[in-house]
Amino acid sequence: MGSFAQSQMGSSAYPVKPIRFVVPVSAGGGADMIARATGERLGKELGQTFVVDNISGGGGAIAAQNVARATPDGYTLIQAYVATHGTAPATRKLPYDALRDFTPIGMIGTAPNVLCVYPGLPVNDVKTFIDYARKQAGNIAYGSAGAGSLTHLVGELFKLQTGLTMTHVPYRGVAPSNVDLMGGQTQAAFPSLAGALPHIRSGRMRPLAVTGKHRHELLKDVPTFEELGLKGFDGEQWYGIMGPAGMSPGLIKQLNEALVRVLAQPDFKEKLAAEAVALVPMSPEVFGAYVKADIERWTRVAKEQKIQLDS
Repeated sequence: MGSFAQSQMGSSAYPVKPIRFVVPVSAGGGADMIARATGERLGKELGQTFVVDNISGGGGAIAAQNVARATPDGYTLIQAYVATHGTAPATRKLPYDALRDFTPIGMIGTAPNVLCVYPGLPVNDVKTFIDYARKQAGNIAYGSAGAGSLTHLVGELFKLQTGLTMTHVPYRGVAPSNVDLMGGQTQAAFPSLAGALPHIRSGRMRPLAVTGKHRHELLKDVPTFEELGLKGFDGEQWYGIMGPAGMSPGLIKQLNEALVRVLAQPDFKEKLAAEAVALVPMSPEVFGAYVKADIERWTRVAKEQKIQLDS
């Protein structure tokens, strides 16, 4: 309870009851694991239980709307991520405003997406892939986890930057997209590193480049798109914590400081490394600016590629 006592900012009584932590995906899987691990440790820091409430559906829109309408008293928070506060606002009409309706608390971490190709292709780097794809005259297809997903928009950004013609094949999730890539039904994909890593290690996918500002420690030999001269690929899969709009500065500060302490725990870093997540502590202001920039990035791509989906 020492850290709890030290972090009494604004409201000396907070928290006096369990905190509801809404997770916009169903139970199981990487995003849910990240939320449960984070919530458990935040609960210990704050002296209260974080109760994970999985609300799936609508690409996270149902969960986000639920939190946007909650009382801003610190007892309802959401694990916001790139879908709810990045790609969905860029491609869909939503029942919430991703910026105005929420209070940024802090980033948990980020994980890159990876340009992977079918290993049967005669390519070993991005340059040879671009040359090969140009010679195929539109016969290259890339798979995604679904229309409007990050794996879709990264592919469209790649087309914009390179001038390539590639056919987008949307799947119902990343798993079937990966299966068809490994079988050669599609030639490329842009999955998250966590989802791709087992297949990269087995040799069934060939990684050519990663998103983000830096090479990932799990793929040190794979360059970033930025290194290769392709700009705008610093966007990644990200996870953070938000509350409803209107939370008091004292609550925001208390929650952010508790989150930063959690992110400083070495064994927590190890735990999230299983999902290829690099911990990225941020102030609420920096996190809010990051989310705004991410929405603007994917909105530009969606407009240029004329991607507008039904909500």
